[in-house]
Amino acid sequence: MNSLLVSLPDSVLREAVGELPDGVEVVEWALDGPSPRPRFDLVVTPYMGKTDRLAHLAGVDAGLVQSQSIGYDGVDRVLPAGHVFANAASVHETSTAELTLALILASQRGIPDFVRAADAGEWAPAQHASLADRTVLLLGYGGVGHAIESRLLAFETTVIRVARTARSDERGNIYGFESLPELLPQADIVVVGVPLTAETTNLVDDAFLAQMRDGSLLVNIARGAVADTEALLAHASSGRLRLALDVTSPEPLPEGHPLFALPNVLITPHVGGASSAMLPRMARLVRAQIERMLRGETPLNVVLTS
Repeated sequence: MNSLLVSLPDSVLREAVGELPDGVEVVEWALDGPSPRPRFDLVVTPYMGKTDRLAHLAGVDAGLVQSQSIGYDGVDRVLPAGHVFANAASVHETSTAELTLALILASQRGIPDFVRAADAGEWAPAQHASLADRTVLLLGYGGVGHAIESRLLAFETTVIRVARTARSDERGNIYGFESLPELLPQADIVVVGVPLTAETTNLVDDAFLAQMRDGSLLVNIARGAVADTEALLAHASSGRLRLALDVTSPEPLPEGHPLFALPNVLITPHVGGASSAMLPRMARLVRAQIERMLRGETPLNVVLTS
């Protein structure tokens, strides 16, 4: 292929992508209205919360639709037929793993309590649980799960890995979902990082939470709908479990929601991948896709064909 027509959603990504090979034409299109061209070789979608805009691809001949997110729940319901969709694997894993460790460490070491005390002008020393020597169950073992595990091992933890399908690798067993009833009671910390599917919607329900140890910590960096919010609220309100949530259902969590008021709940507003690492890594992925298409190679990260 000697020429390519590419759409990018904004000037910020365009600038980050930088100089491209001869024959590559770039058009800015945020999928916020009808397509400016009848055909694109590559369409890069806007970031976060704009899945409905994929409907504007109807009638557009697009070689590849490139997302800026890893998750693609709901895309199959909106993406017009005849399109190939790729996710942003390789872009967000590191930042999401960083935030996961930050949530775990803050929760384990009582950082929110210390911040609240400092805001009140109080010196309030207290002893809290370590991360060292804890058992952490990772529910979901894709790229993000692997990145989280690599960082957890440096903190001298025991890591139990669980995925939809049981298997093994060089680090040992990866258990299937069916093993959760026997594994959950062993964990001090449970990190939820599964994709949102019909199978995983409300996977973290009252029965799931009831199997966790008293005082243990649930961290959700997946999608809010993976967990039943009422069940989360019940187990946290009683003081039996602690929560660290980067995602909620609904999202954004409404002002005044009771989860905000609980001292044993730490909430961040879905910012797992939102760090300074995202833009250069996304630009790198876009350039890689363009170079592969110019060479006639299969694109990276294809997850859906409609």
